[in-house]
This record gives sequence, C-alpha cells and structure tokens, in this order.
Amino acid sequence: HVQLVESGGGSVQAGGSLRLSCAASGYTYSSKYCMAWFRQVAGKGREGVADINSDGSPTYARSVKGRFTISRDNAENTLYLQMNSLKPEDSGTYFCVADILENRYQPYDHTDFPYWGQGTQVTVSS
Repeated sequence: HVQLVESGGGSVQAGGSLRLSCAASGYTYSSKYCMAWFRQVAGKGREGVADINSDGSPTYARSVKGRFTISRDNAENTLYLQMNSLKPEDSGTYFCVADILENRYQPYDHTDFPYWGQGTQVTVSS
C-alpha cells in the first residue's frame, strides 16, 4: 500500500520561501520511479509543477522555473520541493505524486500518475 505524506506547507508573504517534503512508504524502490509535484487552485485543474525521473533529471513548469527546485533523497524515500521567490499565484494545494515508470516526459497530465498524497496548502500573500 503506497502512502505519500506531504508536509511543509504554510502561509508566507510574496518573496518568501517554503520547502515541501513528501515521505513515501509502501513504495518499493521508490528511487527507481518518477515522482512529481502538482498543484491545484480552487476551481481550476491540477497543474504539474515539477518532476524528477529515476536518473535525477528534473523538469519544471515554465511558471516556476528558476524559482523552484525539486530533489529527492533516495535513502530516506523523501521528495522535496524548495520554493523561493514565491508569488501570490503560487498559492494552492500542492500534491506529491508517484509514478510506476522510471522516467516520464512531458506532455503528461495528472491522470498519468497513480499515487497521490493528501496535499498540503500553500498560501502566498501580496
């Protein structure tokens, strides 16, 4: 039974930083699979923010490139998202997701990822 548990969300002012964490359990050899972060704003669809493949190669949405960094600690089965220079439009619920493929390349959407965490709220005020 795969479990993904996010933490690290909160409220910050524009320009601030947050670091999200996602602890994976029940996910054998999680380092061998693609993992990603999605976010959702109320009334809108889920948007891919960043992903990292089994080889460690990251991909970012254009809106966060240069401000967000995705990383993974394979020994600890933990995925991270360092978010700097936050903007109000970054506000939303952030989800940690896991794949059954080692590598996944865009274009993809949220339906391609079978495992989801419960989400953590990020609020950026202007």
